[in-house]
Amino acid sequence: MHLANSGRVIVRLSTALKEGQILCDEKSSKIAKVTEMIGPVAKPYASAIPLTNSVKKYVGKKVFALTVSSPVKKYRKFRRKRNERN
Repeated sequence: MHLANSGRVIVRLSTALKEGQILCDEKSSKIAKVTEMIGPVAKPYASAIPLTNSVKKYVGKKVFALTVSSPVKKYRKFRRKRNERN
């Protein structure tokens, strides 16, 4: 793992991941969420948004992807429809 100037985490991967997957440490603590895949196909990198304030202690250590059947989805907030009066 590497911490970029933009605040994102750059992770070197052994296999490709899907966008939205969660990265965790060996204790299953959530560390980051993958936002995009970058680099060559043979040895890809992932740009991820940190989910913890203490990301610096994970720099240089191995992280793992949670085995989720589908990537994490954002829930949309629904707005109420107004009653239209004529």
